[in-house]
Amino acid sequence: MSSVEFSHVFKVYPNGYTAIKDLCLAIEDGEFLVFVGPSGCGKSTAMRMLAGLEEISAGKLIIGGEVVNNKTPQQRNVAMVFQNYALYPHMTVKQNLEFPLRMMKIPTNERQKRIKEAAQKLGLDKLMERRPKALSGGQRQRVAMGRAIVRDPSVFLMDEPLSNLDAKMRVQIRTEIAQLQREMKTTMIYVTHDQVEAMTMGDRVAVMRTGQLQQIAPPQELYEHPANVFVASFIGSPAMNIFHTELQKTESGTFTIEMAGKHLALDQGLLDKYSQLPQYLRRPILAGLRPEAFSLLDANVSPDSCLEVEVESVEALGHEMIVYFDAPVSRVEVEDAHDTDPADSSEEEENSVLIARVPSSPDVYTGARLKLAVDTSKLYLFDKDQQAIE
Repeated sequence: MSSVEFSHVFKVYPNGYTAIKDLCLAIEDGEFLVFVGPSGCGKSTAMRMLAGLEEISAGKLIIGGEVVNNKTPQQRNVAMVFQNYALYPHMTVKQNLEFPLRMMKIPTNERQKRIKEAAQKLGLDKLMERRPKALSGGQRQRVAMGRAIVRDPSVFLMDEPLSNLDAKMRVQIRTEIAQLQREMKTTMIYVTHDQVEAMTMGDRVAVMRTGQLQQIAPPQELYEHPANVFVASFIGSPAMNIFHTELQKTESGTFTIEMAGKHLALDQGLLDKYSQLPQYLRRPILAGLRPEAFSLLDANVSPDSCLEVEVESVEALGHEMIVYFDAPVSRVEVEDAHDTDPADSSEEEENSVLIARVPSSPDVYTGARLKLAVDTSKLYLFDKDQQAIE
């Protein structure tokens, strides 16, 4: 096992494009770290620099306490699994597993031992004489993983290895990868654009955007305590509803925010969480509500904390429904979240489509008028610079 550290790492291409900007990140021995972010955020570039497939423009890359900037991929003792499997089509499964060991000049007895152990771990025992064209996508990915395992590397690198698989197979293989990492206790770095994969697999998740690290934390912490608007919008499916509003205070001393023409009283637990909130009184802020913060109105909910909305469309998922409804709020979208200044549009009353997640009900259908209760204890609040209020 080996620790990995990016110390003020930059990647600048000859045309001047900066793909990685001052990346500082330490990955512990045996840790499963997931890089996640939209296309072009720099996550694959960071992994390719770690593998030695991209040169580092500035900074230090350290593996196992040793600077490896000038070392070849072979000298770094890392193994990489690609999205396209990269198997040799003319070789059998056994020959594909054996090939990297031959290149490393591993003795025959040791080669056979490693191949047998990898095949057993990955369920390839009965496929050893098949060629890649006779394998399913999931089986090919297992062979690609096995070829990495037999090398007994210090660090495993996986670059979107499940993208070519169907939904059911992705769930199965990602479970197997997580279990394999726990058994082997090897440092593993995994790149994906799928935040569900990131949340279900990693010990910690590093969220990237435009070459910059936005936040690194355990999955649940990312979900519950996003550092900024981008992380809040990116983590969670469906995405968080984030909109412009203003913090106000009633004569009785209750803090409220305005949403769709209603003044929603803030939960006391929320006030305890955001100790600096009084500093933002009568100032424009951003508020976020995840779809699960809405619920259908029942007798236990005060009418003061509910919105009356018209359903635009519904996605029925069996046990629950995703409800899209129109509301007179100015919503911040993920794509332009970084460039939007709340002060510029806080006084505008634009109609936006918001999303709620509710239990299945015959009362929920396109065109229906619903009363949705809002759980203000689940509010997220951000300042005008889109950083989380503390």
